[in-house]
Amino acid sequence: MTLTIGTGPFGDQGDKMFNFEVRAPGDHVLFFEDSPRRVRVMFGGETVADSRRVKLMHEKGYLPVYYFPSADMRMDLLQATDHTTHCPVKGDASYWSVPVGDRVAENAVWGYPEPIVSAPPLTDYLAFYWNKMDHWYEEDEEVFVHPRDPYHRVDVLQSSRHVKVLVDGEVVAETDRPRILFETGLPPRYYIPPEDVRDDVLLPSDKETQCPYKGVASYHSVQAGGETREAIVWYYPNPIPAAADLEDHLCFFNEKVDLEVDGEAQQRPQTQWS
Repeated sequence: MTLTIGTGPFGDQGDKMFNFEVRAPGDHVLFFEDSPRRVRVMFGGETVADSRRVKLMHEKGYLPVYYFPSADMRMDLLQATDHTTHCPVKGDASYWSVPVGDRVAENAVWGYPEPIVSAPPLTDYLAFYWNKMDHWYEEDEEVFVHPRDPYHRVDVLQSSRHVKVLVDGEVVAETDRPRILFETGLPPRYYIPPEDVRDDVLLPSDKETQCPYKGVASYHSVQAGGETREAIVWYYPNPIPAAADLEDHLCFFNEKVDLEVDGEAQQRPQTQWS
């Protein structure tokens, strides 16, 4: 329903554009749409962009990107550079650095002053390299890694499935009360209550990662079967509200352990973490 009704990609409301009428080279699909969220970008203690009129660019094979109207940018904080790049589906990009105090984010902002015919109307919009800025906010909530895709679902369901986790043939966790995370484009993840994981096999890890849909994850390594497997378990001590049911539950990489669900061995999925 969200794809075909109202403001969805194929709905009849909102300002949005596919590049179907004038196809890009190699049939590379672009979808450019309004976002209803207020988005702010911070660097060096300054608000570099603050907009209630951002656009979201969906591009085949890439994560979504926010494009800001230039009128909602602190152009006085931007410094034009000689750097340019060419995109076969959008055109030639110009770049700006962001100097604030004694810090400079080099070529952190780009725009397409004269986009090619097959591109959306990008002339008056600018975008950022996400990791070159300090903080991003959607409304008043900090967001990590990349914009939240409105068509990406994250569902946390309580379950009574019997889940068993083995590392090098040794059972390290077993539960009948997992919380299963179903996330678009990823295999199901089985989050296990800490009481149902053997604490004698867990080792501390300094690793930390961020997720736009769940928050900041901490990790454990596992020592089992005479081997130490580095950072194969993660958990969210303080997940964002949308993923609150995952708090402190432990999840093992399906790709790196042997997993049984209701007595049936699960095939290890092939993902970027395999």
